[in-house]
Amino acid sequence: MEINVYQLIEGARLARGLTVIIDVFRAFTVEAYLAANGAERIIPIGDAEEAYEIKRRDPNVVLIGERGGRMLPGFDFGNSPSQIKNVDFRGKICVHTTSAGTQGIVNAENASEIITGSLVNARAVAEYIKRKKPEVVSLVCMGLSGKTPTDEDTLCADYIKSILDGAPIPLADRIEGLKRTSGAKFFDEKQRDVFPTPDFYLSCEPDRFGFALRVEKDADGLFTSRKINVL
Repeated sequence: MEINVYQLIEGARLARGLTVIIDVFRAFTVEAYLAANGAERIIPIGDAEEAYEIKRRDPNVVLIGERGGRMLPGFDFGNSPSQIKNVDFRGKICVHTTSAGTQGIVNAENASEIITGSLVNARAVAEYIKRKKPEVVSLVCMGLSGKTPTDEDTLCADYIKSILDGAPIPLADRIEGLKRTSGAKFFDEKQRDVFPTPDFYLSCEPDRFGFALRVEKDADGLFTSRKINVL
């Protein structure tokens, strides 16, 4: 199995084979919680205007997302796991747009299959890959706004790769280290309204969920993140 690790939107464009689009803070942590809380359908969208248009067509759609970390105007929730952790989404169609993670999905045009990745379901992602036995795997770290690499996404890629390679890494120590680097914003009082501290801990709980989220495109060209139970 050939395993490649790529960075940012450019990396998503390079990705081939079974591709994992990784966004720990916070896009694909949020989608994991949406799936766990019963969302009927999760639609990752790159363009915010397209999200608004879907809402205009169906007012019952739940809009979730951000730009620059802040919830978009008129949206129901921001890109925050602590906002949705205890929300029941059964029967709901959730449209999700972010600055990084969902942009990776729409740019991974050469991938043969796309799944999303975060620390909360990293082992399930790795086990899913083992089951599929692809010749090529691409792990794409989306970073900050798809433009700047971040430690948490690189850590998630390293963790998934370590499971595939059978070579453990010091996961707990590296998660703790995130508090001093890319996760520091969650502990900055001036940014608490955008990056609440609980989001750090919810995003950094390894292997909370035993499912992967596979991204598929429907007949109308819309993506759907579908829950695949693995563990």
